[in-house]
Amino acid sequence: MPAAVPEPAGYAGLYVHIPFCSAVCPYCDFAVQTGSAAQRAALVSLLRAETALWGAWEQPFDTLYFGGGTPSLLDPDQLDRLLAAVRSGLPVRPDARLFLEANPEDITPGRIGAWRSLGVSFLSLGVQSFHDGELRSLGRRHDGQEARRAVEECLTGGFDTVSVDLMFGLPGQDIAAWSENLEILLTLAPGHISCYQLTIHEDTAFGRRRARGLLTEMPESGQADLFAYTHARLADAGWAAYEVSNFARAPRHRSQHNQKYWRHAPYLGLGPSAHSFDGTRRWWNRRAVGDYAGSITRGERAIEASESLDAEALALEALMLGLRTVQGIDLPEYRLRYGVDLPALNHRLIATLSEEGLVRRDAGTLRPTRRGLAVADGLAARFRLA
Repeated sequence: MPAAVPEPAGYAGLYVHIPFCSAVCPYCDFAVQTGSAAQRAALVSLLRAETALWGAWEQPFDTLYFGGGTPSLLDPDQLDRLLAAVRSGLPVRPDARLFLEANPEDITPGRIGAWRSLGVSFLSLGVQSFHDGELRSLGRRHDGQEARRAVEECLTGGFDTVSVDLMFGLPGQDIAAWSENLEILLTLAPGHISCYQLTIHEDTAFGRRRARGLLTEMPESGQADLFAYTHARLADAGWAAYEVSNFARAPRHRSQHNQKYWRHAPYLGLGPSAHSFDGTRRWWNRRAVGDYAGSITRGERAIEASESLDAEALALEALMLGLRTVQGIDLPEYRLRYGVDLPALNHRLIATLSEEGLVRRDAGTLRPTRRGLAVADGLAARFRLA
């Protein structure tokens, strides 16, 4: 296999991980924990110090994403101090778009105004459900009424895009219950919607309940039905899917930052457990806040481990990521960048997948159909790359 060709010059994305939450949800396997006001203040200082350690990063950033955890737990002045350090210490473009994740219970007119003053243009609300019973089972701290109020206030708050996260595939959930969630959301009409299927991980409260027989995961057939219904309903209502779990009313509402991950663009991650990628090498920070703090306090980058990806690994990742998007794979570009002629190596497979209604090939592009998106993670494994 020929060596991979570097991506044409572009811009990088910066991710800042805020690991603190007011409570840890029973389904969550992210690097999060509860944290006091003093711990949050200490984290801000650590992140500012880590930013200085990456001052030699050269590729300009045009997206800044504060995720978690719950970034909206930080006071606006703490976010301001973080942003000041990032913008002065790293090559951030003046027009860089700022993304912020928030929970409904943190939404107030004062915070909305402060976030807008800081330049937040894309606000992502972790609603998950509008049903009180579902919210209680998910361990969320807001109720359905508070969720609706938060979305309404943010939509009139002046953000370029308000995004709302919902979760489907909950134990006992059916299409009728899920449909009610979607209808409430469509009435609110945010610019962007993310619909994630509940995945139960072993090392979570849900995983431990499942292991003891106290929680039954929704069967795959039920999850598939909800997935298909979601894509059909949102498409009919004007929210076009552009990735397996993401929908936008117009292209300008798509997540510019998340698309970097799917397109193999470089990104730098700051904070505990944050991942980074420079085009051929991936590394990740120490997960435990204490371990991360120890490294930064010693003046060291908090890298726990790294891996270098060869041309074949990069090609496989790009195929897996591309088949999760409606844009699919640009075949000439893929051949140039990764040295792989997909149609030549997989002529029969592509014909079979087309007959099965999972992909379509047209004008130099290989795209998943809606049915293909539902099984996107398994499609790439069927392809030959050498």
